[in-house]
Amino acid sequence: HSSGIVDVLEDMKEKAEASLNDLRKEETNSKHNFEMLKQSLDDQMTADTKDMEDEKAARAEAAEGKATAEGDLEETVKLLKNTKDNLATASATCMQVAADHEATVKARNEELKAIATATKIL
Repeated sequence: HSSGIVDVLEDMKEKAEASLNDLRKEETNSKHNFEMLKQSLDDQMTADTKDMEDEKAARAEAAEGKATAEGDLEETVKLLKNTKDNLATASATCMQVAADHEATVKARNEELKAIATATKIL
């Protein structure tokens, strides 16, 4: 009768050891899966941090380019205004010179007519 109890206890011990081994394997697998997930998340975080830094650098470069372009635009607008003013002045001067030339030519033609008339009379 005592051998039956021993057999039952040994059977229970074998089942407990098998269950313990299964649980240890499961724990090892879970730990491995956790480490893989942790490494994956760490790698993703590193990549995301690098991307964020690259984007910040690109943004700063774009802001600098924008500031330079705005400064260039301001200078170009001033230059355009000055150029338009100079063109208006040159156009007015040209028109005045043309009008003066026309008046001079007309006066010379009248002088030549007067000289021709005087020459005919003489």
